[in-house]
Amino acid sequence: MSSVKKACICSICTALCYVLPLAFHAIAAGSVLSPMHIPVLLCGLICGWQYGVFCGVAGPVISSLLSGMPSTVQLVYMIPELAAYGLFSGLFFKLLHTGHVYADLLLSMIPALILGRVAGGIARAIFFMASAQSYSVSLWVSAYIVETLPGVMLQLVLIPSLVLVLMKAKLIPLRYPAGGTNKIK
Repeated sequence: MSSVKKACICSICTALCYVLPLAFHAIAAGSVLSPMHIPVLLCGLICGWQYGVFCGVAGPVISSLLSGMPSTVQLVYMIPELAAYGLFSGLFFKLLHTGHVYADLLLSMIPALILGRVAGGIARAIFFMASAQSYSVSLWVSAYIVETLPGVMLQLVLIPSLVLVLMKAKLIPLRYPAGGTNKIK
């Protein structure tokens, strides 16, 4: 895929970091379903880790400037989290080749979701230490795992399906043009 096409897709994903949270928050599902994570993960998987990191940094900043969401305080830990999603989803997808695109997508997303949550938790812990507030592992588990579990499930179902639809529509290249499988088994 050309760098121009990657830049266009990255721009769309970055814009979705503003639009999706507005739509999800309108139905009171923003915090639970983590809508900003979807375009960042998509960008990393489709365009590569460099574009994913850009989307993970620029998306929340633009959204914050235009809508006030996330707040400036939340940006401190959302940027590392989302940048890690873009980085690791793109990196793992580049490195993994199981012969099945759906398996490649899931095996790239799961560690990216874990590492992104760890990065966000570390950033949040540093922020809380700097502000002399307490932060614990149980707060991290509550904020990054328990409360966002519905969002994780949505992402694990929706994102691979979107990538497969984009491949089938020939909007992005097939993962395995000769051999392997580009469909859900």
